Amino acid sequence: MSWRIALSLLLALAAAACRDQTSAEPTLQVSQVMSGDAGDAFLRAVEPREFIFPRDHGAHPGFQTEWWYFTGRLDGPDKQVFGFQLTVFRFLLDPMAAPPEPGRQTSAALFMGHFAVTDVAASAFHAAERFSRERAGLAQASLERLDVVLEDWDMASDGASDGASEGDSFVLRARDGGYGINLRLRPRVGPVLQGEAGLSRKSASPGNASYYYSMPVLDTSGRLDTPRGSFQVTGRSWLDREWSTSALDPDQAGWDWFSLDLGDDTQLMVYRLRDRAGGQHPYSAGSLVRRGQVQRLSADDFQLQVERYWRSPHSGARYPSVWLLELPGQELSLRVKPLLEDQELNLAFRYWEGVVEAEGTMAGTAVAGRGYVELTGYE
Repeated sequence: MSWRIALSLLLALAAAACRDQTSAEPTLQVSQVMSGDAGDAFLRAVEPREFIFPRDHGAHPGFQTEWWYFTGRLDGPDKQVFGFQLTVFRFLLDPMAAPPEPGRQTSAALFMGHFAVTDVAASAFHAAERFSRERAGLAQASLERLDVVLEDWDMASDGASDGASEGDSFVLRARDGGYGINLRLRPRVGPVLQGEAGLSRKSASPGNASYYYSMPVLDTSGRLDTPRGSFQVTGRSWLDREWSTSALDPDQAGWDWFSLDLGDDTQLMVYRLRDRAGGQHPYSAGSLVRRGQVQRLSADDFQLQVERYWRSPHSGARYPSVWLLELPGQELSLRVKPLLEDQELNLAFRYWEGVVEAEGTMAGTAVAGRGYVELTGYE
């Protein structure tokens, strides 16, 4: 990303933050941010690296884009179902700048946060965003462990500073518009390195890749607040972590990402990268985790067929809404559908992200799952 594009990004995000969120005006497209020529200013993901935890839960200076992505399906009393998303993005604008000193603001990085809650029983979805330039105590991310702050939204490790990779639990806190979460997440399995030992290639172009790991089974408990009351909740969450510089090719429009917990110690993640004609890009990929063993999936290992679409009354965007997801080599066939169709985040980046359920068969045995789907590039 050139300095001109970086400045355009900053201005576009600032303008989007000020606009009416019910507007159908075009928002910044994900492909604008995840593609571009960064030259030699930023670091790139070009070869596998060693992952060291808990340090790699923290920030990675020098890379242009980084995110911490938590999603989860939670159950309350009386069989009530909720979904939540808490995400912080860090956009590095000056790769040579030092971290900010206490009380000082810097233009080195821009932080953006998204917080969303789905209340299935109330057919309600609430999404909010925040922006801040990097500033100690206001918007910052530790280099040593998970400790990310964006105003009064935060995500942090809650274990010993020298703990093992999967030893720390996490705490998430966020609040907006009568909705809030205060959750503790305990890993059941260690980090899963996606792609080639954590190097996730998005195209054949050198450096168009990310470092990517997931924590797919996080036992979750705590409190979730809505305008209709507060609820003690339990469930499972998923953490996705990526950092990169220019991960997408110019001909790639976005992606469809699925994270599914199928029970019986089985978790499935697939993402379909889409070209600008709507077709599946050959660098689409995923992983199947069974009893802690990870199997990499290529674009040839899964098939995704859209069975129904939904058009947003807020933006007019048309999103897939029901899918048939098949892994022929695993004898796995799933029908995936949202628990609420209207889970569009009509924010600076317009995209759909929501809690879903799945049912089908695996090797002739009935299976059911729960999870999240993200759809980008449908602007």
